[in-house]
Amino acid sequence: MEQYQIRDIHLAPSGHQKIQWVKNNMPLLSGLEKEFEKTKPFEGIKISLSVHLEAKTAYLCLVLAAGGAQMSVTGSNSLSTQDDVAAALADAGMKVFAWHGATDEEYNRHIEMCLAHKPNIIIDDGGDLVGLLHNERPDLAEEVWGGCEETTTGVIRLKAMEKEGILKLPMVAVNDAQCKHLFDNRYGTGQSVWDSIMRNTNLIVASKTVVVVGYGWCSRGIAMRASALGAKVIVTEIDPVKAIEARMDGYDVMKMEQAAPLGDLFVTATGCNHTITVEHMRKMKDQAILANAGHFNVEIDMEGLEAAADEKRESRKNIMGYRLGPDKWIHVIAEGKLVNIAAADGHPAEIMDMSFAVQAMSAMYIKEHYKDLEKKVIDVSAEIDDKIARRKLESWGIEIDALTPEQETYLNSWQI
Repeated sequence: MEQYQIRDIHLAPSGHQKIQWVKNNMPLLSGLEKEFEKTKPFEGIKISLSVHLEAKTAYLCLVLAAGGAQMSVTGSNSLSTQDDVAAALADAGMKVFAWHGATDEEYNRHIEMCLAHKPNIIIDDGGDLVGLLHNERPDLAEEVWGGCEETTTGVIRLKAMEKEGILKLPMVAVNDAQCKHLFDNRYGTGQSVWDSIMRNTNLIVASKTVVVVGYGWCSRGIAMRASALGAKVIVTEIDPVKAIEARMDGYDVMKMEQAAPLGDLFVTATGCNHTITVEHMRKMKDQAILANAGHFNVEIDMEGLEAAADEKRESRKNIMGYRLGPDKWIHVIAEGKLVNIAAADGHPAEIMDMSFAVQAMSAMYIKEHYKDLEKKVIDVSAEIDDKIARRKLESWGIEIDALTPEQETYLNSWQI
């Protein structure tokens, strides 16, 4: 089997430089790396990882390898892989199967090559490794102890599989950890989405009307940062409770058909398909800009847009324009794929430090407890969340109070 399948191994120096930069800003992973180098908790264990293949992910791979893991690595989106980072991991001796701009066929082949590593632990982002394991390589399932899932979409897929009774391994819902979704999904997505939109469009956000589709944790961050940048924000939702929350947070709330003619910028983040349809696009202003912050490029109906457009041309790097009718152009960033990573560098290093610390410690949890775990979706333990939160505060030099014995006795006296 090939050791790696990447664009160009000679790009490795640039990748190493990127990894060193994020390492300097990821104190939690740096601390785990030092621990793992001494204790070697993953000695002889095979890990297959499919996560957006950029510098922060690469450092997670190096931390796991420092703990003795034999790593096989691929990306989780064809546009998010950075070829120099992939080269750096290959240069470090890992099995790496990924390159930027892979076709669907190439991407699926790379996923399969990563899985052919016969892993004991899977680290997934969106569920493609687990999906392939179940649908095409069930013969490998017996060797897999369990895995960890990084994102909301992947957890939704896993829970659907569990409900159908077809999930073949325990999977830790890393996304649902408090130290992941409360910070990564909100603050990480909020900043990185607007970083991508602003650098790709070179347009101001202040004075514009931004339509945010959905109001989960990612959307909360997107709306919050849009408002802080001076935009008027409209939220569309299907959940009445979340719609109330959006309204009380100060945003207008309405149906997409009502929001479509009003928006200048549209950002989707729901995990559902066709949240923006061609009919919605026909109602939009000339020069409206669309971006997707969900894991899969299904939220904007790109197939329908491709079919309906009278003309298509590149408006700017990473932005495609579509003409609908005689005098209306709609622009889509990064082909409707995950905008903050497909057309930028993804979440800030400090945010992914927390998320990937959850990943590393959850992988440890799988290794230590897999014999006792059921084949279902498992929550991250409160102990892991607490440990990561305390280490994060420590890295900032922050101390917090603790209950006194008297306070513990008082609170315990009220417990039923």
